[in-house]
Amino acid sequence: MVPVLSVVNDVGVKPLMDGDITTSVAIERAQVPLRGFLMDHTREAELELFVDAAEVEKPVARDEVPLTALVPAFVLSELKSGFIIGFVIFVPFLVIDLVVSAVLMGLGKMMLPPSFVSLPFKLLLFVMLDGWMLVAGTLLTSYR
Repeated sequence: MVPVLSVVNDVGVKPLMDGDITTSVAIERAQVPLRGFLMDHTREAELELFVDAAEVEKPVARDEVPLTALVPAFVLSELKSGFIIGFVIFVPFLVIDLVVSAVLMGLGKMMLPPSFVSLPFKLLLFVMLDGWMLVAGTLLTSYR
């Protein structure tokens, strides 16, 4: 968001601090780049949900979407993306748990918790696949 925030600073904050424009004009100018960023990274379903919840007329253009609907729609959209990333990370770990549990049951080791055995395998998988770089790379490319 650094490019968006620098534009907001250039068109809204600096002129306001210099006394060249009023607060209301600064807010109007700052909304334009922020609104563009939020609209580009918000899913349509979430946006429709919050526009309906705001009980306002359906906006015809992107500029007419109220920020009171756009900001929570963006937040919900980002939470959904985070949940999807978490689920994609969780599924292989669940498979490792199931395999380790089945092997331990096959060996007759019913008293040994599968998590004791599977945790090193999970950490090894995460490290071998360079998990942090995959997560950070996915997050960074989602904003292009």
